[in-house]
Amino acid sequence: MSIFVLIKQTFDTEEKVVLIDGAPSEDGVKWVINPYDEYAVEEALRWKEAHGGTVTVLTVGPERSQGALRTALAMGADEAIHVVPPEGSGPAEDEYVISSWIASILQEQQPDIIFGGHFSVDQGSAQIAVRVATMLDMPHVSAITVLERTGDNLVKVHRDAEGNTELLDVALPALFTAQQGLNDPRYPSLPGIMKAKRKPIRVVTAAELPQVPTLAPRTERLALEPPPPRQAGLLIAGDTAAQVQELIRLLHEEAKCI
Repeated sequence: MSIFVLIKQTFDTEEKVVLIDGAPSEDGVKWVINPYDEYAVEEALRWKEAHGGTVTVLTVGPERSQGALRTALAMGADEAIHVVPPEGSGPAEDEYVISSWIASILQEQQPDIIFGGHFSVDQGSAQIAVRVATMLDMPHVSAITVLERTGDNLVKVHRDAEGNTELLDVALPALFTAQQGLNDPRYPSLPGIMKAKRKPIRVVTAAELPQVPTLAPRTERLALEPPPPRQAGLLIAGDTAAQVQELIRLLHEEAKCI
């Protein structure tokens, strides 16, 4: 069975993000696998241990992204693929373009099951995996918390639906994105880390993929801005009716949110 995991390298969640000229500074930053992608890697490894097959991790990003691939290999993944964007495209490449690159690789590989994180903690768009499934014309379920095999090509999943749980039966091949609580990701062992150093990483430049000449970004990020400084709380005087009226005025005229 061919099992693929889509991962991304992101800032460590403990890092303080510093913006310079509208872009995050990477000076001295610690990079990690996106935390939600760790759940996806762990689920893929458990699936392999229970049902057999090979686990391949795939990422799109600059050269440093191979650090995330090495971590996944140390956890137990068998193979890795690194798609290198064109020079100058930067880490905030359009989701449509990235999804197209990934779909091109997966179209060639024909995986039986694909895992990914529910979203990345840097962008938070939760678009890539769903777009890939759509491009591959493949069933997908996002934010899963339970995955059980019920037949040769059938699985039952529990999906987190904003406080509720949806139960779905899905036929493979399919794509699933992992929500927090799906599992507890393992730590790479020392033998795993040593083995990961010897495992090859297949490097593919975006220019080698067939769709690249016709792809154009669908969105453009102009700049990032930090949230405004948190202000002190405001106590509204008067009886309940007066407080309500003043609150409505403040929300409308000052906060401008209604």
